[in-house]
Amino acid sequence: METVHILLLALIQGVTEFLPISSSAHLILTPKLFGFKDQGMAFDVAVHLGSSLAVISYFRKELLLIIGDFLRALGKPARATEHSHMGWMIILSTIPIVIFGLALKSLVEEHLRTAVAIAIPTIIFALLLYWYDIRGRQQRHESSIVWKDALVIGLFQALAIFPGTSRSGITITAGLMLGLTREAASRFSFLLAIPTIMMSGVLVTYGLLNSGAVIVWGELIAGAALSFVAAYLCIHLFLRFIERCGMLPFVIYRLILGVLLFAVGWA
Repeated sequence: METVHILLLALIQGVTEFLPISSSAHLILTPKLFGFKDQGMAFDVAVHLGSSLAVISYFRKELLLIIGDFLRALGKPARATEHSHMGWMIILSTIPIVIFGLALKSLVEEHLRTAVAIAIPTIIFALLLYWYDIRGRQQRHESSIVWKDALVIGLFQALAIFPGTSRSGITITAGLMLGLTREAASRFSFLLAIPTIMMSGVLVTYGLLNSGAVIVWGELIAGAALSFVAAYLCIHLFLRFIERCGMLPFVIYRLILGVLLFAVGWA
């Protein structure tokens, strides 16, 4: 990969991973628009891992509280806290995508990385996001999430195995549907990204190492580092401005992106 190729894709991944606009759609569309050779799954995993490290770093204090309280409360309900409860909700929300991801991994990789296949969920779930953004009550904090809410959000997240859905977009949509505020839905979505992206990265990395494919580690490390920086800044800015700007700008962007994907796919 050329330096400009690495730089462009890493920045795009870092910016789009936590915005509700589908990072997968951009990683597949960008090479087609600029004439790059497809970067392959190894690079996709590297930049996703960079993004996951960014969210871990950004929420490090909260994560330490969640992990610490969760471990102290195991088998001891009297020690349960808001943070240990959040730990259980994240685990419960992660289960559906693990199950469906393993079951549908081959199907997605072989048949659903085309521009047209990505355009359809890009448009459909943009409209769903807009609907719940204007119709949701937006009164609840993420600490109010109970097991039923976590399961619903987890089932929605499982749809993100289909490129174009947007993992952050679909989980924020679910949160808004359940009455969470935009910031609360976004914060829970970001925390939920950590186990999801990490597990996906470990699984794909294991497959790559066993496949005997040539891996250019320098490119992967550079991509991950750039993605980390872009994602960290994106999380910070998104949480600061989301209550003001709402989801409409991202919905409009996704609709335009969907049209572009259709045009590329039918060209």
